[in-house]
Amino acid sequence: METRKLAVFVDLALTQNYSRSAERMFLAQSTISKYIMALEKDWQVHLFERAHRQVKLTRIGQQLLPRAQAMLREEQQLRQVIATNTAHNTPSLVIQGLPSLPQYRAFHIITAFTKQYPEVKLQFSEASVDKLTHALDHTNVDIVFTRIFGAKPNTYDVLLNETDQFVVLVPKDNPLAQRAEISLPMLEHESILLLKDTIGEDNPLFAVFQKMHTPQMVYDGQRIDLILEMLNQGDGVSVVMARSFDLTGFDNIKAIPLIPTISSQVAFMKRPNNHAAVVSKFWTFATRYSQGITD
Repeated sequence: METRKLAVFVDLALTQNYSRSAERMFLAQSTISKYIMALEKDWQVHLFERAHRQVKLTRIGQQLLPRAQAMLREEQQLRQVIATNTAHNTPSLVIQGLPSLPQYRAFHIITAFTKQYPEVKLQFSEASVDKLTHALDHTNVDIVFTRIFGAKPNTYDVLLNETDQFVVLVPKDNPLAQRAEISLPMLEHESILLLKDTIGEDNPLFAVFQKMHTPQMVYDGQRIDLILEMLNQGDGVSVVMARSFDLTGFDNIKAIPLIPTISSQVAFMKRPNNHAAVVSKFWTFATRYSQGITD
């Protein structure tokens, strides 16, 4: 049986939302629907009740869910055994992180690791915060570098790096640039340029921005450099994390603290059951580096 379909079934049971599962699993919504219909056809059962845009597990779906989860765990363990065995020959480490990674100490940890262990093949890619955690569960990613709001998730191993907080970026000719602090209500009539990280559902600002109907959301992407270019030309304002950007060369932009203060932590995360030798090697190295211990 194709376990990808099982993973879709398990995720949809959790989200109860086709579009949300599509985002989490990097698939089209039509693909999610196709996989579920294929499982229902193969098993000759109805897994979900669909009514009024709501998705809910049927009785048989509830019975099959823990078995599907168990099969996925078995597959993950199988892949781990294979990865551990092959790591002795050509170790490969897959890391996925925030687009703003170079602004954080984690970037130096990764580069220092590659210098000390040149035999390790490092594969790195970027993703927004709302996709990073799920990448650990649904892809072959070993470690993610992500942003955490609130308590640390207890389902993953977490190595905290730094604390960050929101600031408002404004052009210096904007009247808001004269303020020592800025609150969200002050932005109600501004054109707001947002990174996807700022409007993900895990972000405490998500609900606030959803209620703010008047601002014009001019940019909704992951490239902070584009936002800085627009701000430097006097277009809009932005709400970003204080350590996620570098204003060198952007002389027309001012960073002002957002009130009330909203903080986050940036951290490496991995699955507790990922015992691949190269993953353990990186985790030990990153832990020692974070504690100021270098060989």
